[in-house]
Amino acid sequence: MTTATFSNFYYGAVTPITAYLMACLGAGLGLRCTTRSLRRPNRKAGWLALGAISIGCGIWTMHFIAMIGFSVEGALVSYDATKTLLSLVVAIVVVAVGVFLVGYRGGSPVTLATAGTVTGLGVAAMHYLGMAAIHTSGTLHYDTPTVVLSVVIAILAATAALWAAVSIHALWASLGASLVMGVAVTGMHYTGMAAVSVHLTGQSATGQSSTSLMAFLLAMLAGPLIVLLVAAVIVMFDPDMMLGNDDWDRAAPAPHAVGDASSVQPNQPSQANSSW
Repeated sequence: MTTATFSNFYYGAVTPITAYLMACLGAGLGLRCTTRSLRRPNRKAGWLALGAISIGCGIWTMHFIAMIGFSVEGALVSYDATKTLLSLVVAIVVVAVGVFLVGYRGGSPVTLATAGTVTGLGVAAMHYLGMAAIHTSGTLHYDTPTVVLSVVIAILAATAALWAAVSIHALWASLGASLVMGVAVTGMHYTGMAAVSVHLTGQSATGQSSTSLMAFLLAMLAGPLIVLLVAAVIVMFDPDMMLGNDDWDRAAPAPHAVGDASSVQPNQPSQANSSW
């Protein structure tokens, strides 16, 4: 059994940069959805669910875009479709646990620690489940201290993301936070990849060609990318955004008394007609 040379950057900087941008997109959408859940208690569950799906899809998409750049010298690489899709489910479910915890219980230290730990462990599980989906003419081995470091980074990143979700509400602050969160999530991925070593068995390489592998990963990525696009459209065309009321610090208009017709201004959009 020989140790193979492998690379995480087969296509150069394209994959890590694209992966980082997808992590930022998912984080940014998640933050805006959480902000809207706090502003609209009657639609809290819907916004929190959309936020969890956005963050989960963003993290998962980041992982597998980065994995497009993973290549092993002397071996072909393929993926188990079932485990690949299962890792997507894990990402969304664990993020939903954390988002709903802070969404309904607030951002107390105990809640944040609990939600951040659960979510961080889930994100790490998503990463290593995605790695377990790899088929190659050899075996993957992991350096334990580096794996532990990647899990710690995942927990810290998840805790910071959940804190930002309930604490940062202004649009530009959310965008800045999403950039920082993208660094943390992508950093967790490449820290986990630094723990990997590949040991070839000496058997003939079997699997997909690089072209068919990219085609498979792009097909897997199509669904989450569409979900993120739909989420972005929903957030962008939310009535608060369209009416210029997206800043959290903007004072909300005082509610009018029921039946006070004189308080209703002509040509003003009714809050009751607001959707997503």
